[in-house]
Amino acid sequence: MPLDRRELIAAGLTGAFVAALPARALAQSGGRAPDAPRTGSATVAAHRVEVPMPNGGVTAGHPLAAMAGTRMLMRGGTAADAVVAAMAVMNVVEPWASSAGGNGFAACLDRKAGKVHSLAFTGAAPRLLDPQGDPKALDHGPKALAVPGAFGGWIALARRFGKLPLSTLLEPAIGYARDGHPLDASIANFITRARKTLALYPTSAAIFLPGGEPPAPRSLFRNPDLAKTFQALADAETAALKGGLDRDRALQAAYDYFYTGPIAQEFARFSTKTGGWLRLDDLKAYQPRWSDPVTTNYRGLDVHASPLTSRTGLELCEQLNLVEGFDLATLPTDGPQLTHLLIEAIKVAKADVYRYAADPAFAKVPVDMLLSKAFAAQRRKLIDPAKAGVYPEGARIAGFDQATWRSRDEDRTRGGDTTSLSAVDADGNAIAVTTTVGGGFGTFLVMGDTGILFNNGLRVGSSAPYAGHPNAVAPGKIALLGNGPTIVLDKGRLKLVFGSPGGETIGQTQFQFLVNVVDRGMSIQAAIEAPRFALDADPNFYKAGAAITVQAEGRFADPVLQGLGAMGHRVEQVGPYAIGSVQGILVDASGARMGGADPRRMGYAVGF
Repeated sequence: MPLDRRELIAAGLTGAFVAALPARALAQSGGRAPDAPRTGSATVAAHRVEVPMPNGGVTAGHPLAAMAGTRMLMRGGTAADAVVAAMAVMNVVEPWASSAGGNGFAACLDRKAGKVHSLAFTGAAPRLLDPQGDPKALDHGPKALAVPGAFGGWIALARRFGKLPLSTLLEPAIGYARDGHPLDASIANFITRARKTLALYPTSAAIFLPGGEPPAPRSLFRNPDLAKTFQALADAETAALKGGLDRDRALQAAYDYFYTGPIAQEFARFSTKTGGWLRLDDLKAYQPRWSDPVTTNYRGLDVHASPLTSRTGLELCEQLNLVEGFDLATLPTDGPQLTHLLIEAIKVAKADVYRYAADPAFAKVPVDMLLSKAFAAQRRKLIDPAKAGVYPEGARIAGFDQATWRSRDEDRTRGGDTTSLSAVDADGNAIAVTTTVGGGFGTFLVMGDTGILFNNGLRVGSSAPYAGHPNAVAPGKIALLGNGPTIVLDKGRLKLVFGSPGGETIGQTQFQFLVNVVDRGMSIQAAIEAPRFALDADPNFYKAGAAITVQAEGRFADPVLQGLGAMGHRVEQVGPYAIGSVQGILVDASGARMGGADPRRMGYAVGF
């Protein structure tokens, strides 16, 4: 039987490989040609091709963002320049999940120094917040605002690891916001679904419901106010450069324009006018924070993920430590055992992390214990290899006792909506960023005439629904994110850079993806596209004994699903491509860098 055209293309028709092929595989015309109908396979192994990145590249949640980042690399920029340009474009093309007024984390490999750094660009609750207020007011509207962290993160990345001016980095986003871009059908659908809430706020309706109606798929979508805001930030930098300031201080001038200058003043004015808590002092007090990532070693690889105030880094590391005690590589993929062990590890890790994780400025958190191999060995005893366990209580760790939690009205958590992108540059530096506006469209409130949506990072989910919990909402406290961009090193060399959106599912998605690469030996695109599951907890992951449902993508083999049911799992089939959206870059043993993007959303990789 002739080789499938994808196999021919993937293998490459050159050199010794061609000589080794049977003659019938070499037909260049007729029914056996590589592009002839009869050579096509019945199924497609992958919906995206792996993208080679010999000189660098970007994989992002939208093609225009990936291309914008790659344009920066082609102009001599760094991975930092690429991700800043890509994030700015994501603000325009995926506004329900991305914004300069959002929050997020970045994981950054400085190749020359051989060190991974974590950047948190997460804003705190306003100091005037009333923690006894109605939790539903934190879902959307003026009281749901957390301090915007994302733009500060863009500047921090550009200052520490970038080369290009901010005006260059913002140029693609300004053009798409000013002149328009064809609105993806999925984004048009999100706007339609959110129209009732968007219509509550005139500044939002003016952008997202022009003429009172949601924009049609593939219609030209514009945000002229955002274009003006981005241009004003670029102009602030340009004016500083013309005034004799160096690049670093010029970038700081743009930062100041956003957090203390005219844009900050508009944010504060609009918040006060609409009954919100945000004030100019909250914006002035904000700073992005550089720190060391949380780390573990998994089967000889060093995994670096986001520290507090992300819960996902702790989740991912503990999950890996738990399953390291099982020989996953020997388990059949057409049976339930592998998936069962991953499910049980997620339960244990979530119980531990949700018990303790909080803003370390407000709570004592046993980070070292949660990352410990010895702790994982003890907690692994909760995993029955043959039977589903109940959702456990988080471990009781001496010295970290907590007060009794008291429920407030309702304790069902709200979901989150995020986006992730990864980049490598010609020098081997790598950055993964996961950024969010909280729930879809964040606060749903465009701040005055800026064109910027803020994040609703105070909502139940990011904050605990229980008074007395260390993650309960409070003035000045940073609520938790699920964002967990991750870098994996093999003996100090880059192996993998990746991240995923998905709210509560981020840690679960990234865990399964990493097991696919490390234990199952999958290529980057195969690991991304493999079927995934996600646990849902009723009422939430804070509460021991919560009812757990395993949401499984419809592509799982029937024996896997049936076996999970027989082991006591409650399984619900969902869409075939429904959970998470990994964007990542894998470096193989030869040093080749291959980018992968997730077909579950609009993910796309671009290399050169």
